[in-house]
Amino acid sequence: MSDMIAKAAIDRRLAGIITPVIEDLGFELVRVRLMGGEHKIMQVMADRPDGGIEVDECARISTAISAILDVEDPIAENYSLEVSSPGIDRPLTRLKDFDMWVGYIAKLETSELIDGRRRFKGEIEGTEGDEVLITITEGTVGLKFEWLAEAKLVLTDELIRDVLRKRKATGAVDETKFDDIETDDGSQED
Repeated sequence: MSDMIAKAAIDRRLAGIITPVIEDLGFELVRVRLMGGEHKIMQVMADRPDGGIEVDECARISTAISAILDVEDPIAENYSLEVSSPGIDRPLTRLKDFDMWVGYIAKLETSELIDGRRRFKGEIEGTEGDEVLITITEGTVGLKFEWLAEAKLVLTDELIRDVLRKRKATGAVDETKFDDIETDDGSQED
């Protein structure tokens, strides 16, 4: 299991418990984090293998993993469970994510200094073996996936447009649930 999906030991344990349940429902675990503070929060991000997840699907996942967590009881303290989509500016936690999001801008951070730097921002060029390829100002560089501590898409107009187009094309957006839009000239658009 990648450290990008589950970083801390407790996160890896939680991932081991909930991943089979999430996969049985037809989804993939993108990230799990148990966040501290006065009241603990277990944050779970899940997605379809081809991307996109709806609120009712998150609720189904939440119900299913709540049941297994009640049985396994891996967290001694009280906590809240939050199940969500990874969002448009999603974390990139698996090597395959870098092939899915070729051409988009991402911010990467390594756990160690690489040529004097830890932070890289640029266009994703995919993967080559176990390396993530990203074009930065200096050119295209390859970073070993295991070197990454964090990776996230950058919210851009192009990313928003393309994600919404994909969701519309796949039928993930039901336009009948939205009101008509009234334009400035008084006409209506569907």
